[in-house]
Amino acid sequence: MTLLDLVVGPDGLARPAWASADDLLRDYYDTEWGMPIRDERGVFERLSLEAFQSGLSWATILRKRPAFRAAFAEFDPDQVADFSATDVDRLLRDAAIVRNRMKIAATIQNAKATVALREQGGLGEFVWSFQPATTPEPLTMAEIPTSSAESKALASGLRKQGFTFVGPTTMFALMEAIGIVDTHLVGSHRRGSSGVWNRPTT
Repeated sequence: MTLLDLVVGPDGLARPAWASADDLLRDYYDTEWGMPIRDERGVFERLSLEAFQSGLSWATILRKRPAFRAAFAEFDPDQVADFSATDVDRLLRDAAIVRNRMKIAATIQNAKATVALREQGGLGEFVWSFQPATTPEPLTMAEIPTSSAESKALASGLRKQGFTFVGPTTMFALMEAIGIVDTHLVGSHRRGSSGVWNRPTT
């Protein structure tokens, strides 16, 4: 099989090009991306970071992640939901994060929505309820979808619960990141590693 769009590194492992040229991205790909996250704080953090990533590179967000965690109380929904105008001003002065007023406001609003969603089972359960019956099996980067029927339904469902900055493309990226779908390229050493989907037999 030709490993299209895959790079075999010095360690003999095949990865997509985006995860091969940068140590930080490679470590993220090898240890985090696509692994199941179901807990409330974990899902809230990923949802928030995906929103901040919109229009930027994921590498930028990943490098700023420690600062984001410090700025947003380790993404504790209860604490972020109580952020005041003073906190917003603090965040807008924090050069270590992405200083976008709309995205900051969305994160605070989404924290409030996350707290309210506990009455319906919680954010993790809600997001995972949109897991599809099958997952893509891409051979090339071009075959990886940017949205799906399920990500569109998830975006709509979250909006109805009071969430913002949760478009279908952003929600598909979230679904990829937390293991709801597996878009690792067939041939990548990480394909099927989440345990959510069976590894290919070929």
